[in-house]
Amino acid sequence: MPKTTTYAAKQPDAEGYVPYDAEDDAVWRDLMARQLPSVQAKMARPYLDGLARLDLPLTRVAQCLEVSKRLGAATGWSVVPVPALIPFGRFFQLLSERRFPAASFMRRREDFDYIEEPDIFHEIFGHTPLLTDPRFAAFSQAIGEAGLRAEKADYAWLIRLYWFTIEFGLLREGAGVKGLGSGLASSIAELDWATSDKPELRRFDVIDILRTPYRIDILQPVYFVIDSLDDLFAAARRDLVADIAQARALGLHAPKYPAKVA
Repeated sequence: MPKTTTYAAKQPDAEGYVPYDAEDDAVWRDLMARQLPSVQAKMARPYLDGLARLDLPLTRVAQCLEVSKRLGAATGWSVVPVPALIPFGRFFQLLSERRFPAASFMRRREDFDYIEEPDIFHEIFGHTPLLTDPRFAAFSQAIGEAGLRAEKADYAWLIRLYWFTIEFGLLREGAGVKGLGSGLASSIAELDWATSDKPELRRFDVIDILRTPYRIDILQPVYFVIDSLDDLFAAARRDLVADIAQARALGLHAPKYPAKVA
């Protein structure tokens, strides 16, 4: 996540509704029109089932309140509007409480194709469909609970598990793989790349993931393939803090991407 942002949070009113304007709604509408054909073809069934359950609006920005009602009925989760950037400690706390923090601003038209920090489209369209699945929801909560037990020095290790599963995980379906993570659902370029034969695909393994570095500003050279969401449910019952200690002792893998030029 970037350390600075040019975006400002939109504050909900007394009833909890965020005042999005006509341009916000237009950008949401155009993003939905662009993304839906791609996700229908290349995203995994658990994501698509969740998207259908949420029945997100097509022509206006979804409100956290309305999404929370459907999530609450499915898994007890809710969506909380937050500023663009929040500390990791707050992030983990919210996940542990089954509250998903959603950056409340909508990207500007000039950032239509790519935005480094998450906006409300990425948060709602990318993340919330899978939170309707109890297995994925339990895994998300487990990461939050592990973050509360971890030392600050462990955060960078734990967030790799979040990155390679919740953001950019792949799921095996039949003889192929489909997109699972939110970063894939909200990016056509990354979804096309991840489901091609170009990147390296590795079997889902918690310790391996914790040891794998990444960059946020490139197409990933490595993705991890989950055989079943039951594997994530099993991972939710692990001692993730102990896993971090094991991964730290083994050390990071050598990066498979070039160093970022300053």
